[in-house]
Amino acid sequence: MIVHWHRRDLRGADNVALAVAAERGDVVPVFVLDPAILDHASPIRVACLCDALADLRAWYRERGSDLLVERGDPAAVLVDVAERYGADEVRWNADYSGLAAERDRAVSAALEAAGVAARECRDELLHEPGSIAPNEGEHYAVFSYFWTKWRDREKRDPLDPPAADALADVSGDRLPSPADLDFDDPEATPPAVTREAARERLSTFCADDIYRYADERDYPAADATSRLSVHLKWGTVGIRETYAATADALERADGEDARASVEAFRRQLAWREFYAHVLAYNPETVREDFRGYENEIEWRNDPEELAAWKAGETGVPIVDAGMRQLREEGWVHNRVRMIVAAFLTKDLLIDWREGYDWYRRKLADHDTASDVGGWQWAASTGTDAQPYFRVFNPTKQGRDYDPDAAYVRRYVPELADATAEQIHGWADLDPAEREAVAPDYPAPIVDHARRREAAIEAFERARGKSD
Repeated sequence: MIVHWHRRDLRGADNVALAVAAERGDVVPVFVLDPAILDHASPIRVACLCDALADLRAWYRERGSDLLVERGDPAAVLVDVAERYGADEVRWNADYSGLAAERDRAVSAALEAAGVAARECRDELLHEPGSIAPNEGEHYAVFSYFWTKWRDREKRDPLDPPAADALADVSGDRLPSPADLDFDDPEATPPAVTREAARERLSTFCADDIYRYADERDYPAADATSRLSVHLKWGTVGIRETYAATADALERADGEDARASVEAFRRQLAWREFYAHVLAYNPETVREDFRGYENEIEWRNDPEELAAWKAGETGVPIVDAGMRQLREEGWVHNRVRMIVAAFLTKDLLIDWREGYDWYRRKLADHDTASDVGGWQWAASTGTDAQPYFRVFNPTKQGRDYDPDAAYVRRYVPELADATAEQIHGWADLDPAEREAVAPDYPAPIVDHARRREAAIEAFERARGKSD
């Protein structure tokens, strides 16, 4: 018997550790509800987890097996499961956060002390940390160099699911609900996090939207992004099958523009892996600035401004639309994520960790590496980050990427009857005009031009202190 420990790989197909285990003996599948991990969880992510676990259990039961769902310290639980079923080995797929690495070291030590082999496989990325690196150093700090090598490396093919006769005849107890785990219902409506939903989304995207991705991905009203992030986060789709679907799309592409659009989407997959490599070698960046500004930036951290940002009540329409989409859907369009993050860290001069923590609680697709990387990019504290002196103008961003204000009207109903020019020019309207157009929508809480200068000065002071 071999135990396969599911974590962020909640699927049967294209699963490296599961496939390897199935080649060696009967597989006992298990998922461990770790209290230390649940302490960092949120209602929407627990709802997504429970959805994915129920779907994975159904998949195993269709094949005459089951998914064991245990609760407790994984080091103790996995030793117990291995002893219970006479397993001589436990396998799992690697994760790259500091918390995951610490947990996995403890699990390996406990298993080896009990005489059970601990085996870690590489599954989450197409190219693992350390496999793409400069001549000196552990990882690239500039994405363009990473992308050049990532793009040209051969990619592994997807893996078939294990045969039914490779799965052990086991039976699990009732799956816990979010309420059983002491989590309330989420504020947002969770997406379907199932294998079927993942495959359908991948197929639909690669059949059509991928060919307009390059031109339309920055326009939130166009809905031209893949929406695969939640499935990659929970592992209801594998990265190899995702890449293979883009290869099929590339073969079907009609013309150079279509091929370039597929390549633009692949570039986003590479960004995901770039940030995973950075986190693997710099786990402290979950709480510390990559660039060493730690304790040097004079963050304002105004609690009233932070509350307005969280509520989507800043009086900056494109920012408020993004924050309300987050609360309504547990997801935000990527261009808008950059806009709201830049507004928080530059216009409001609020510590990026405040934004990261809020998004961590609200996002269904929260991924530590990508979210830390994205927040530190916006805050100009991360690797290959936005230069501190290039401060997003939210009004210009709204005009450029939501020119008809369709996205703003979708999420800010107070502005439903306003024209696009009134919405994008909201900061320039006088109080009487704002009252006439949208009496229930607030005036801007800050003046962008003034705050831009203040942010640049604060970063220059911080740079001076750290030099």
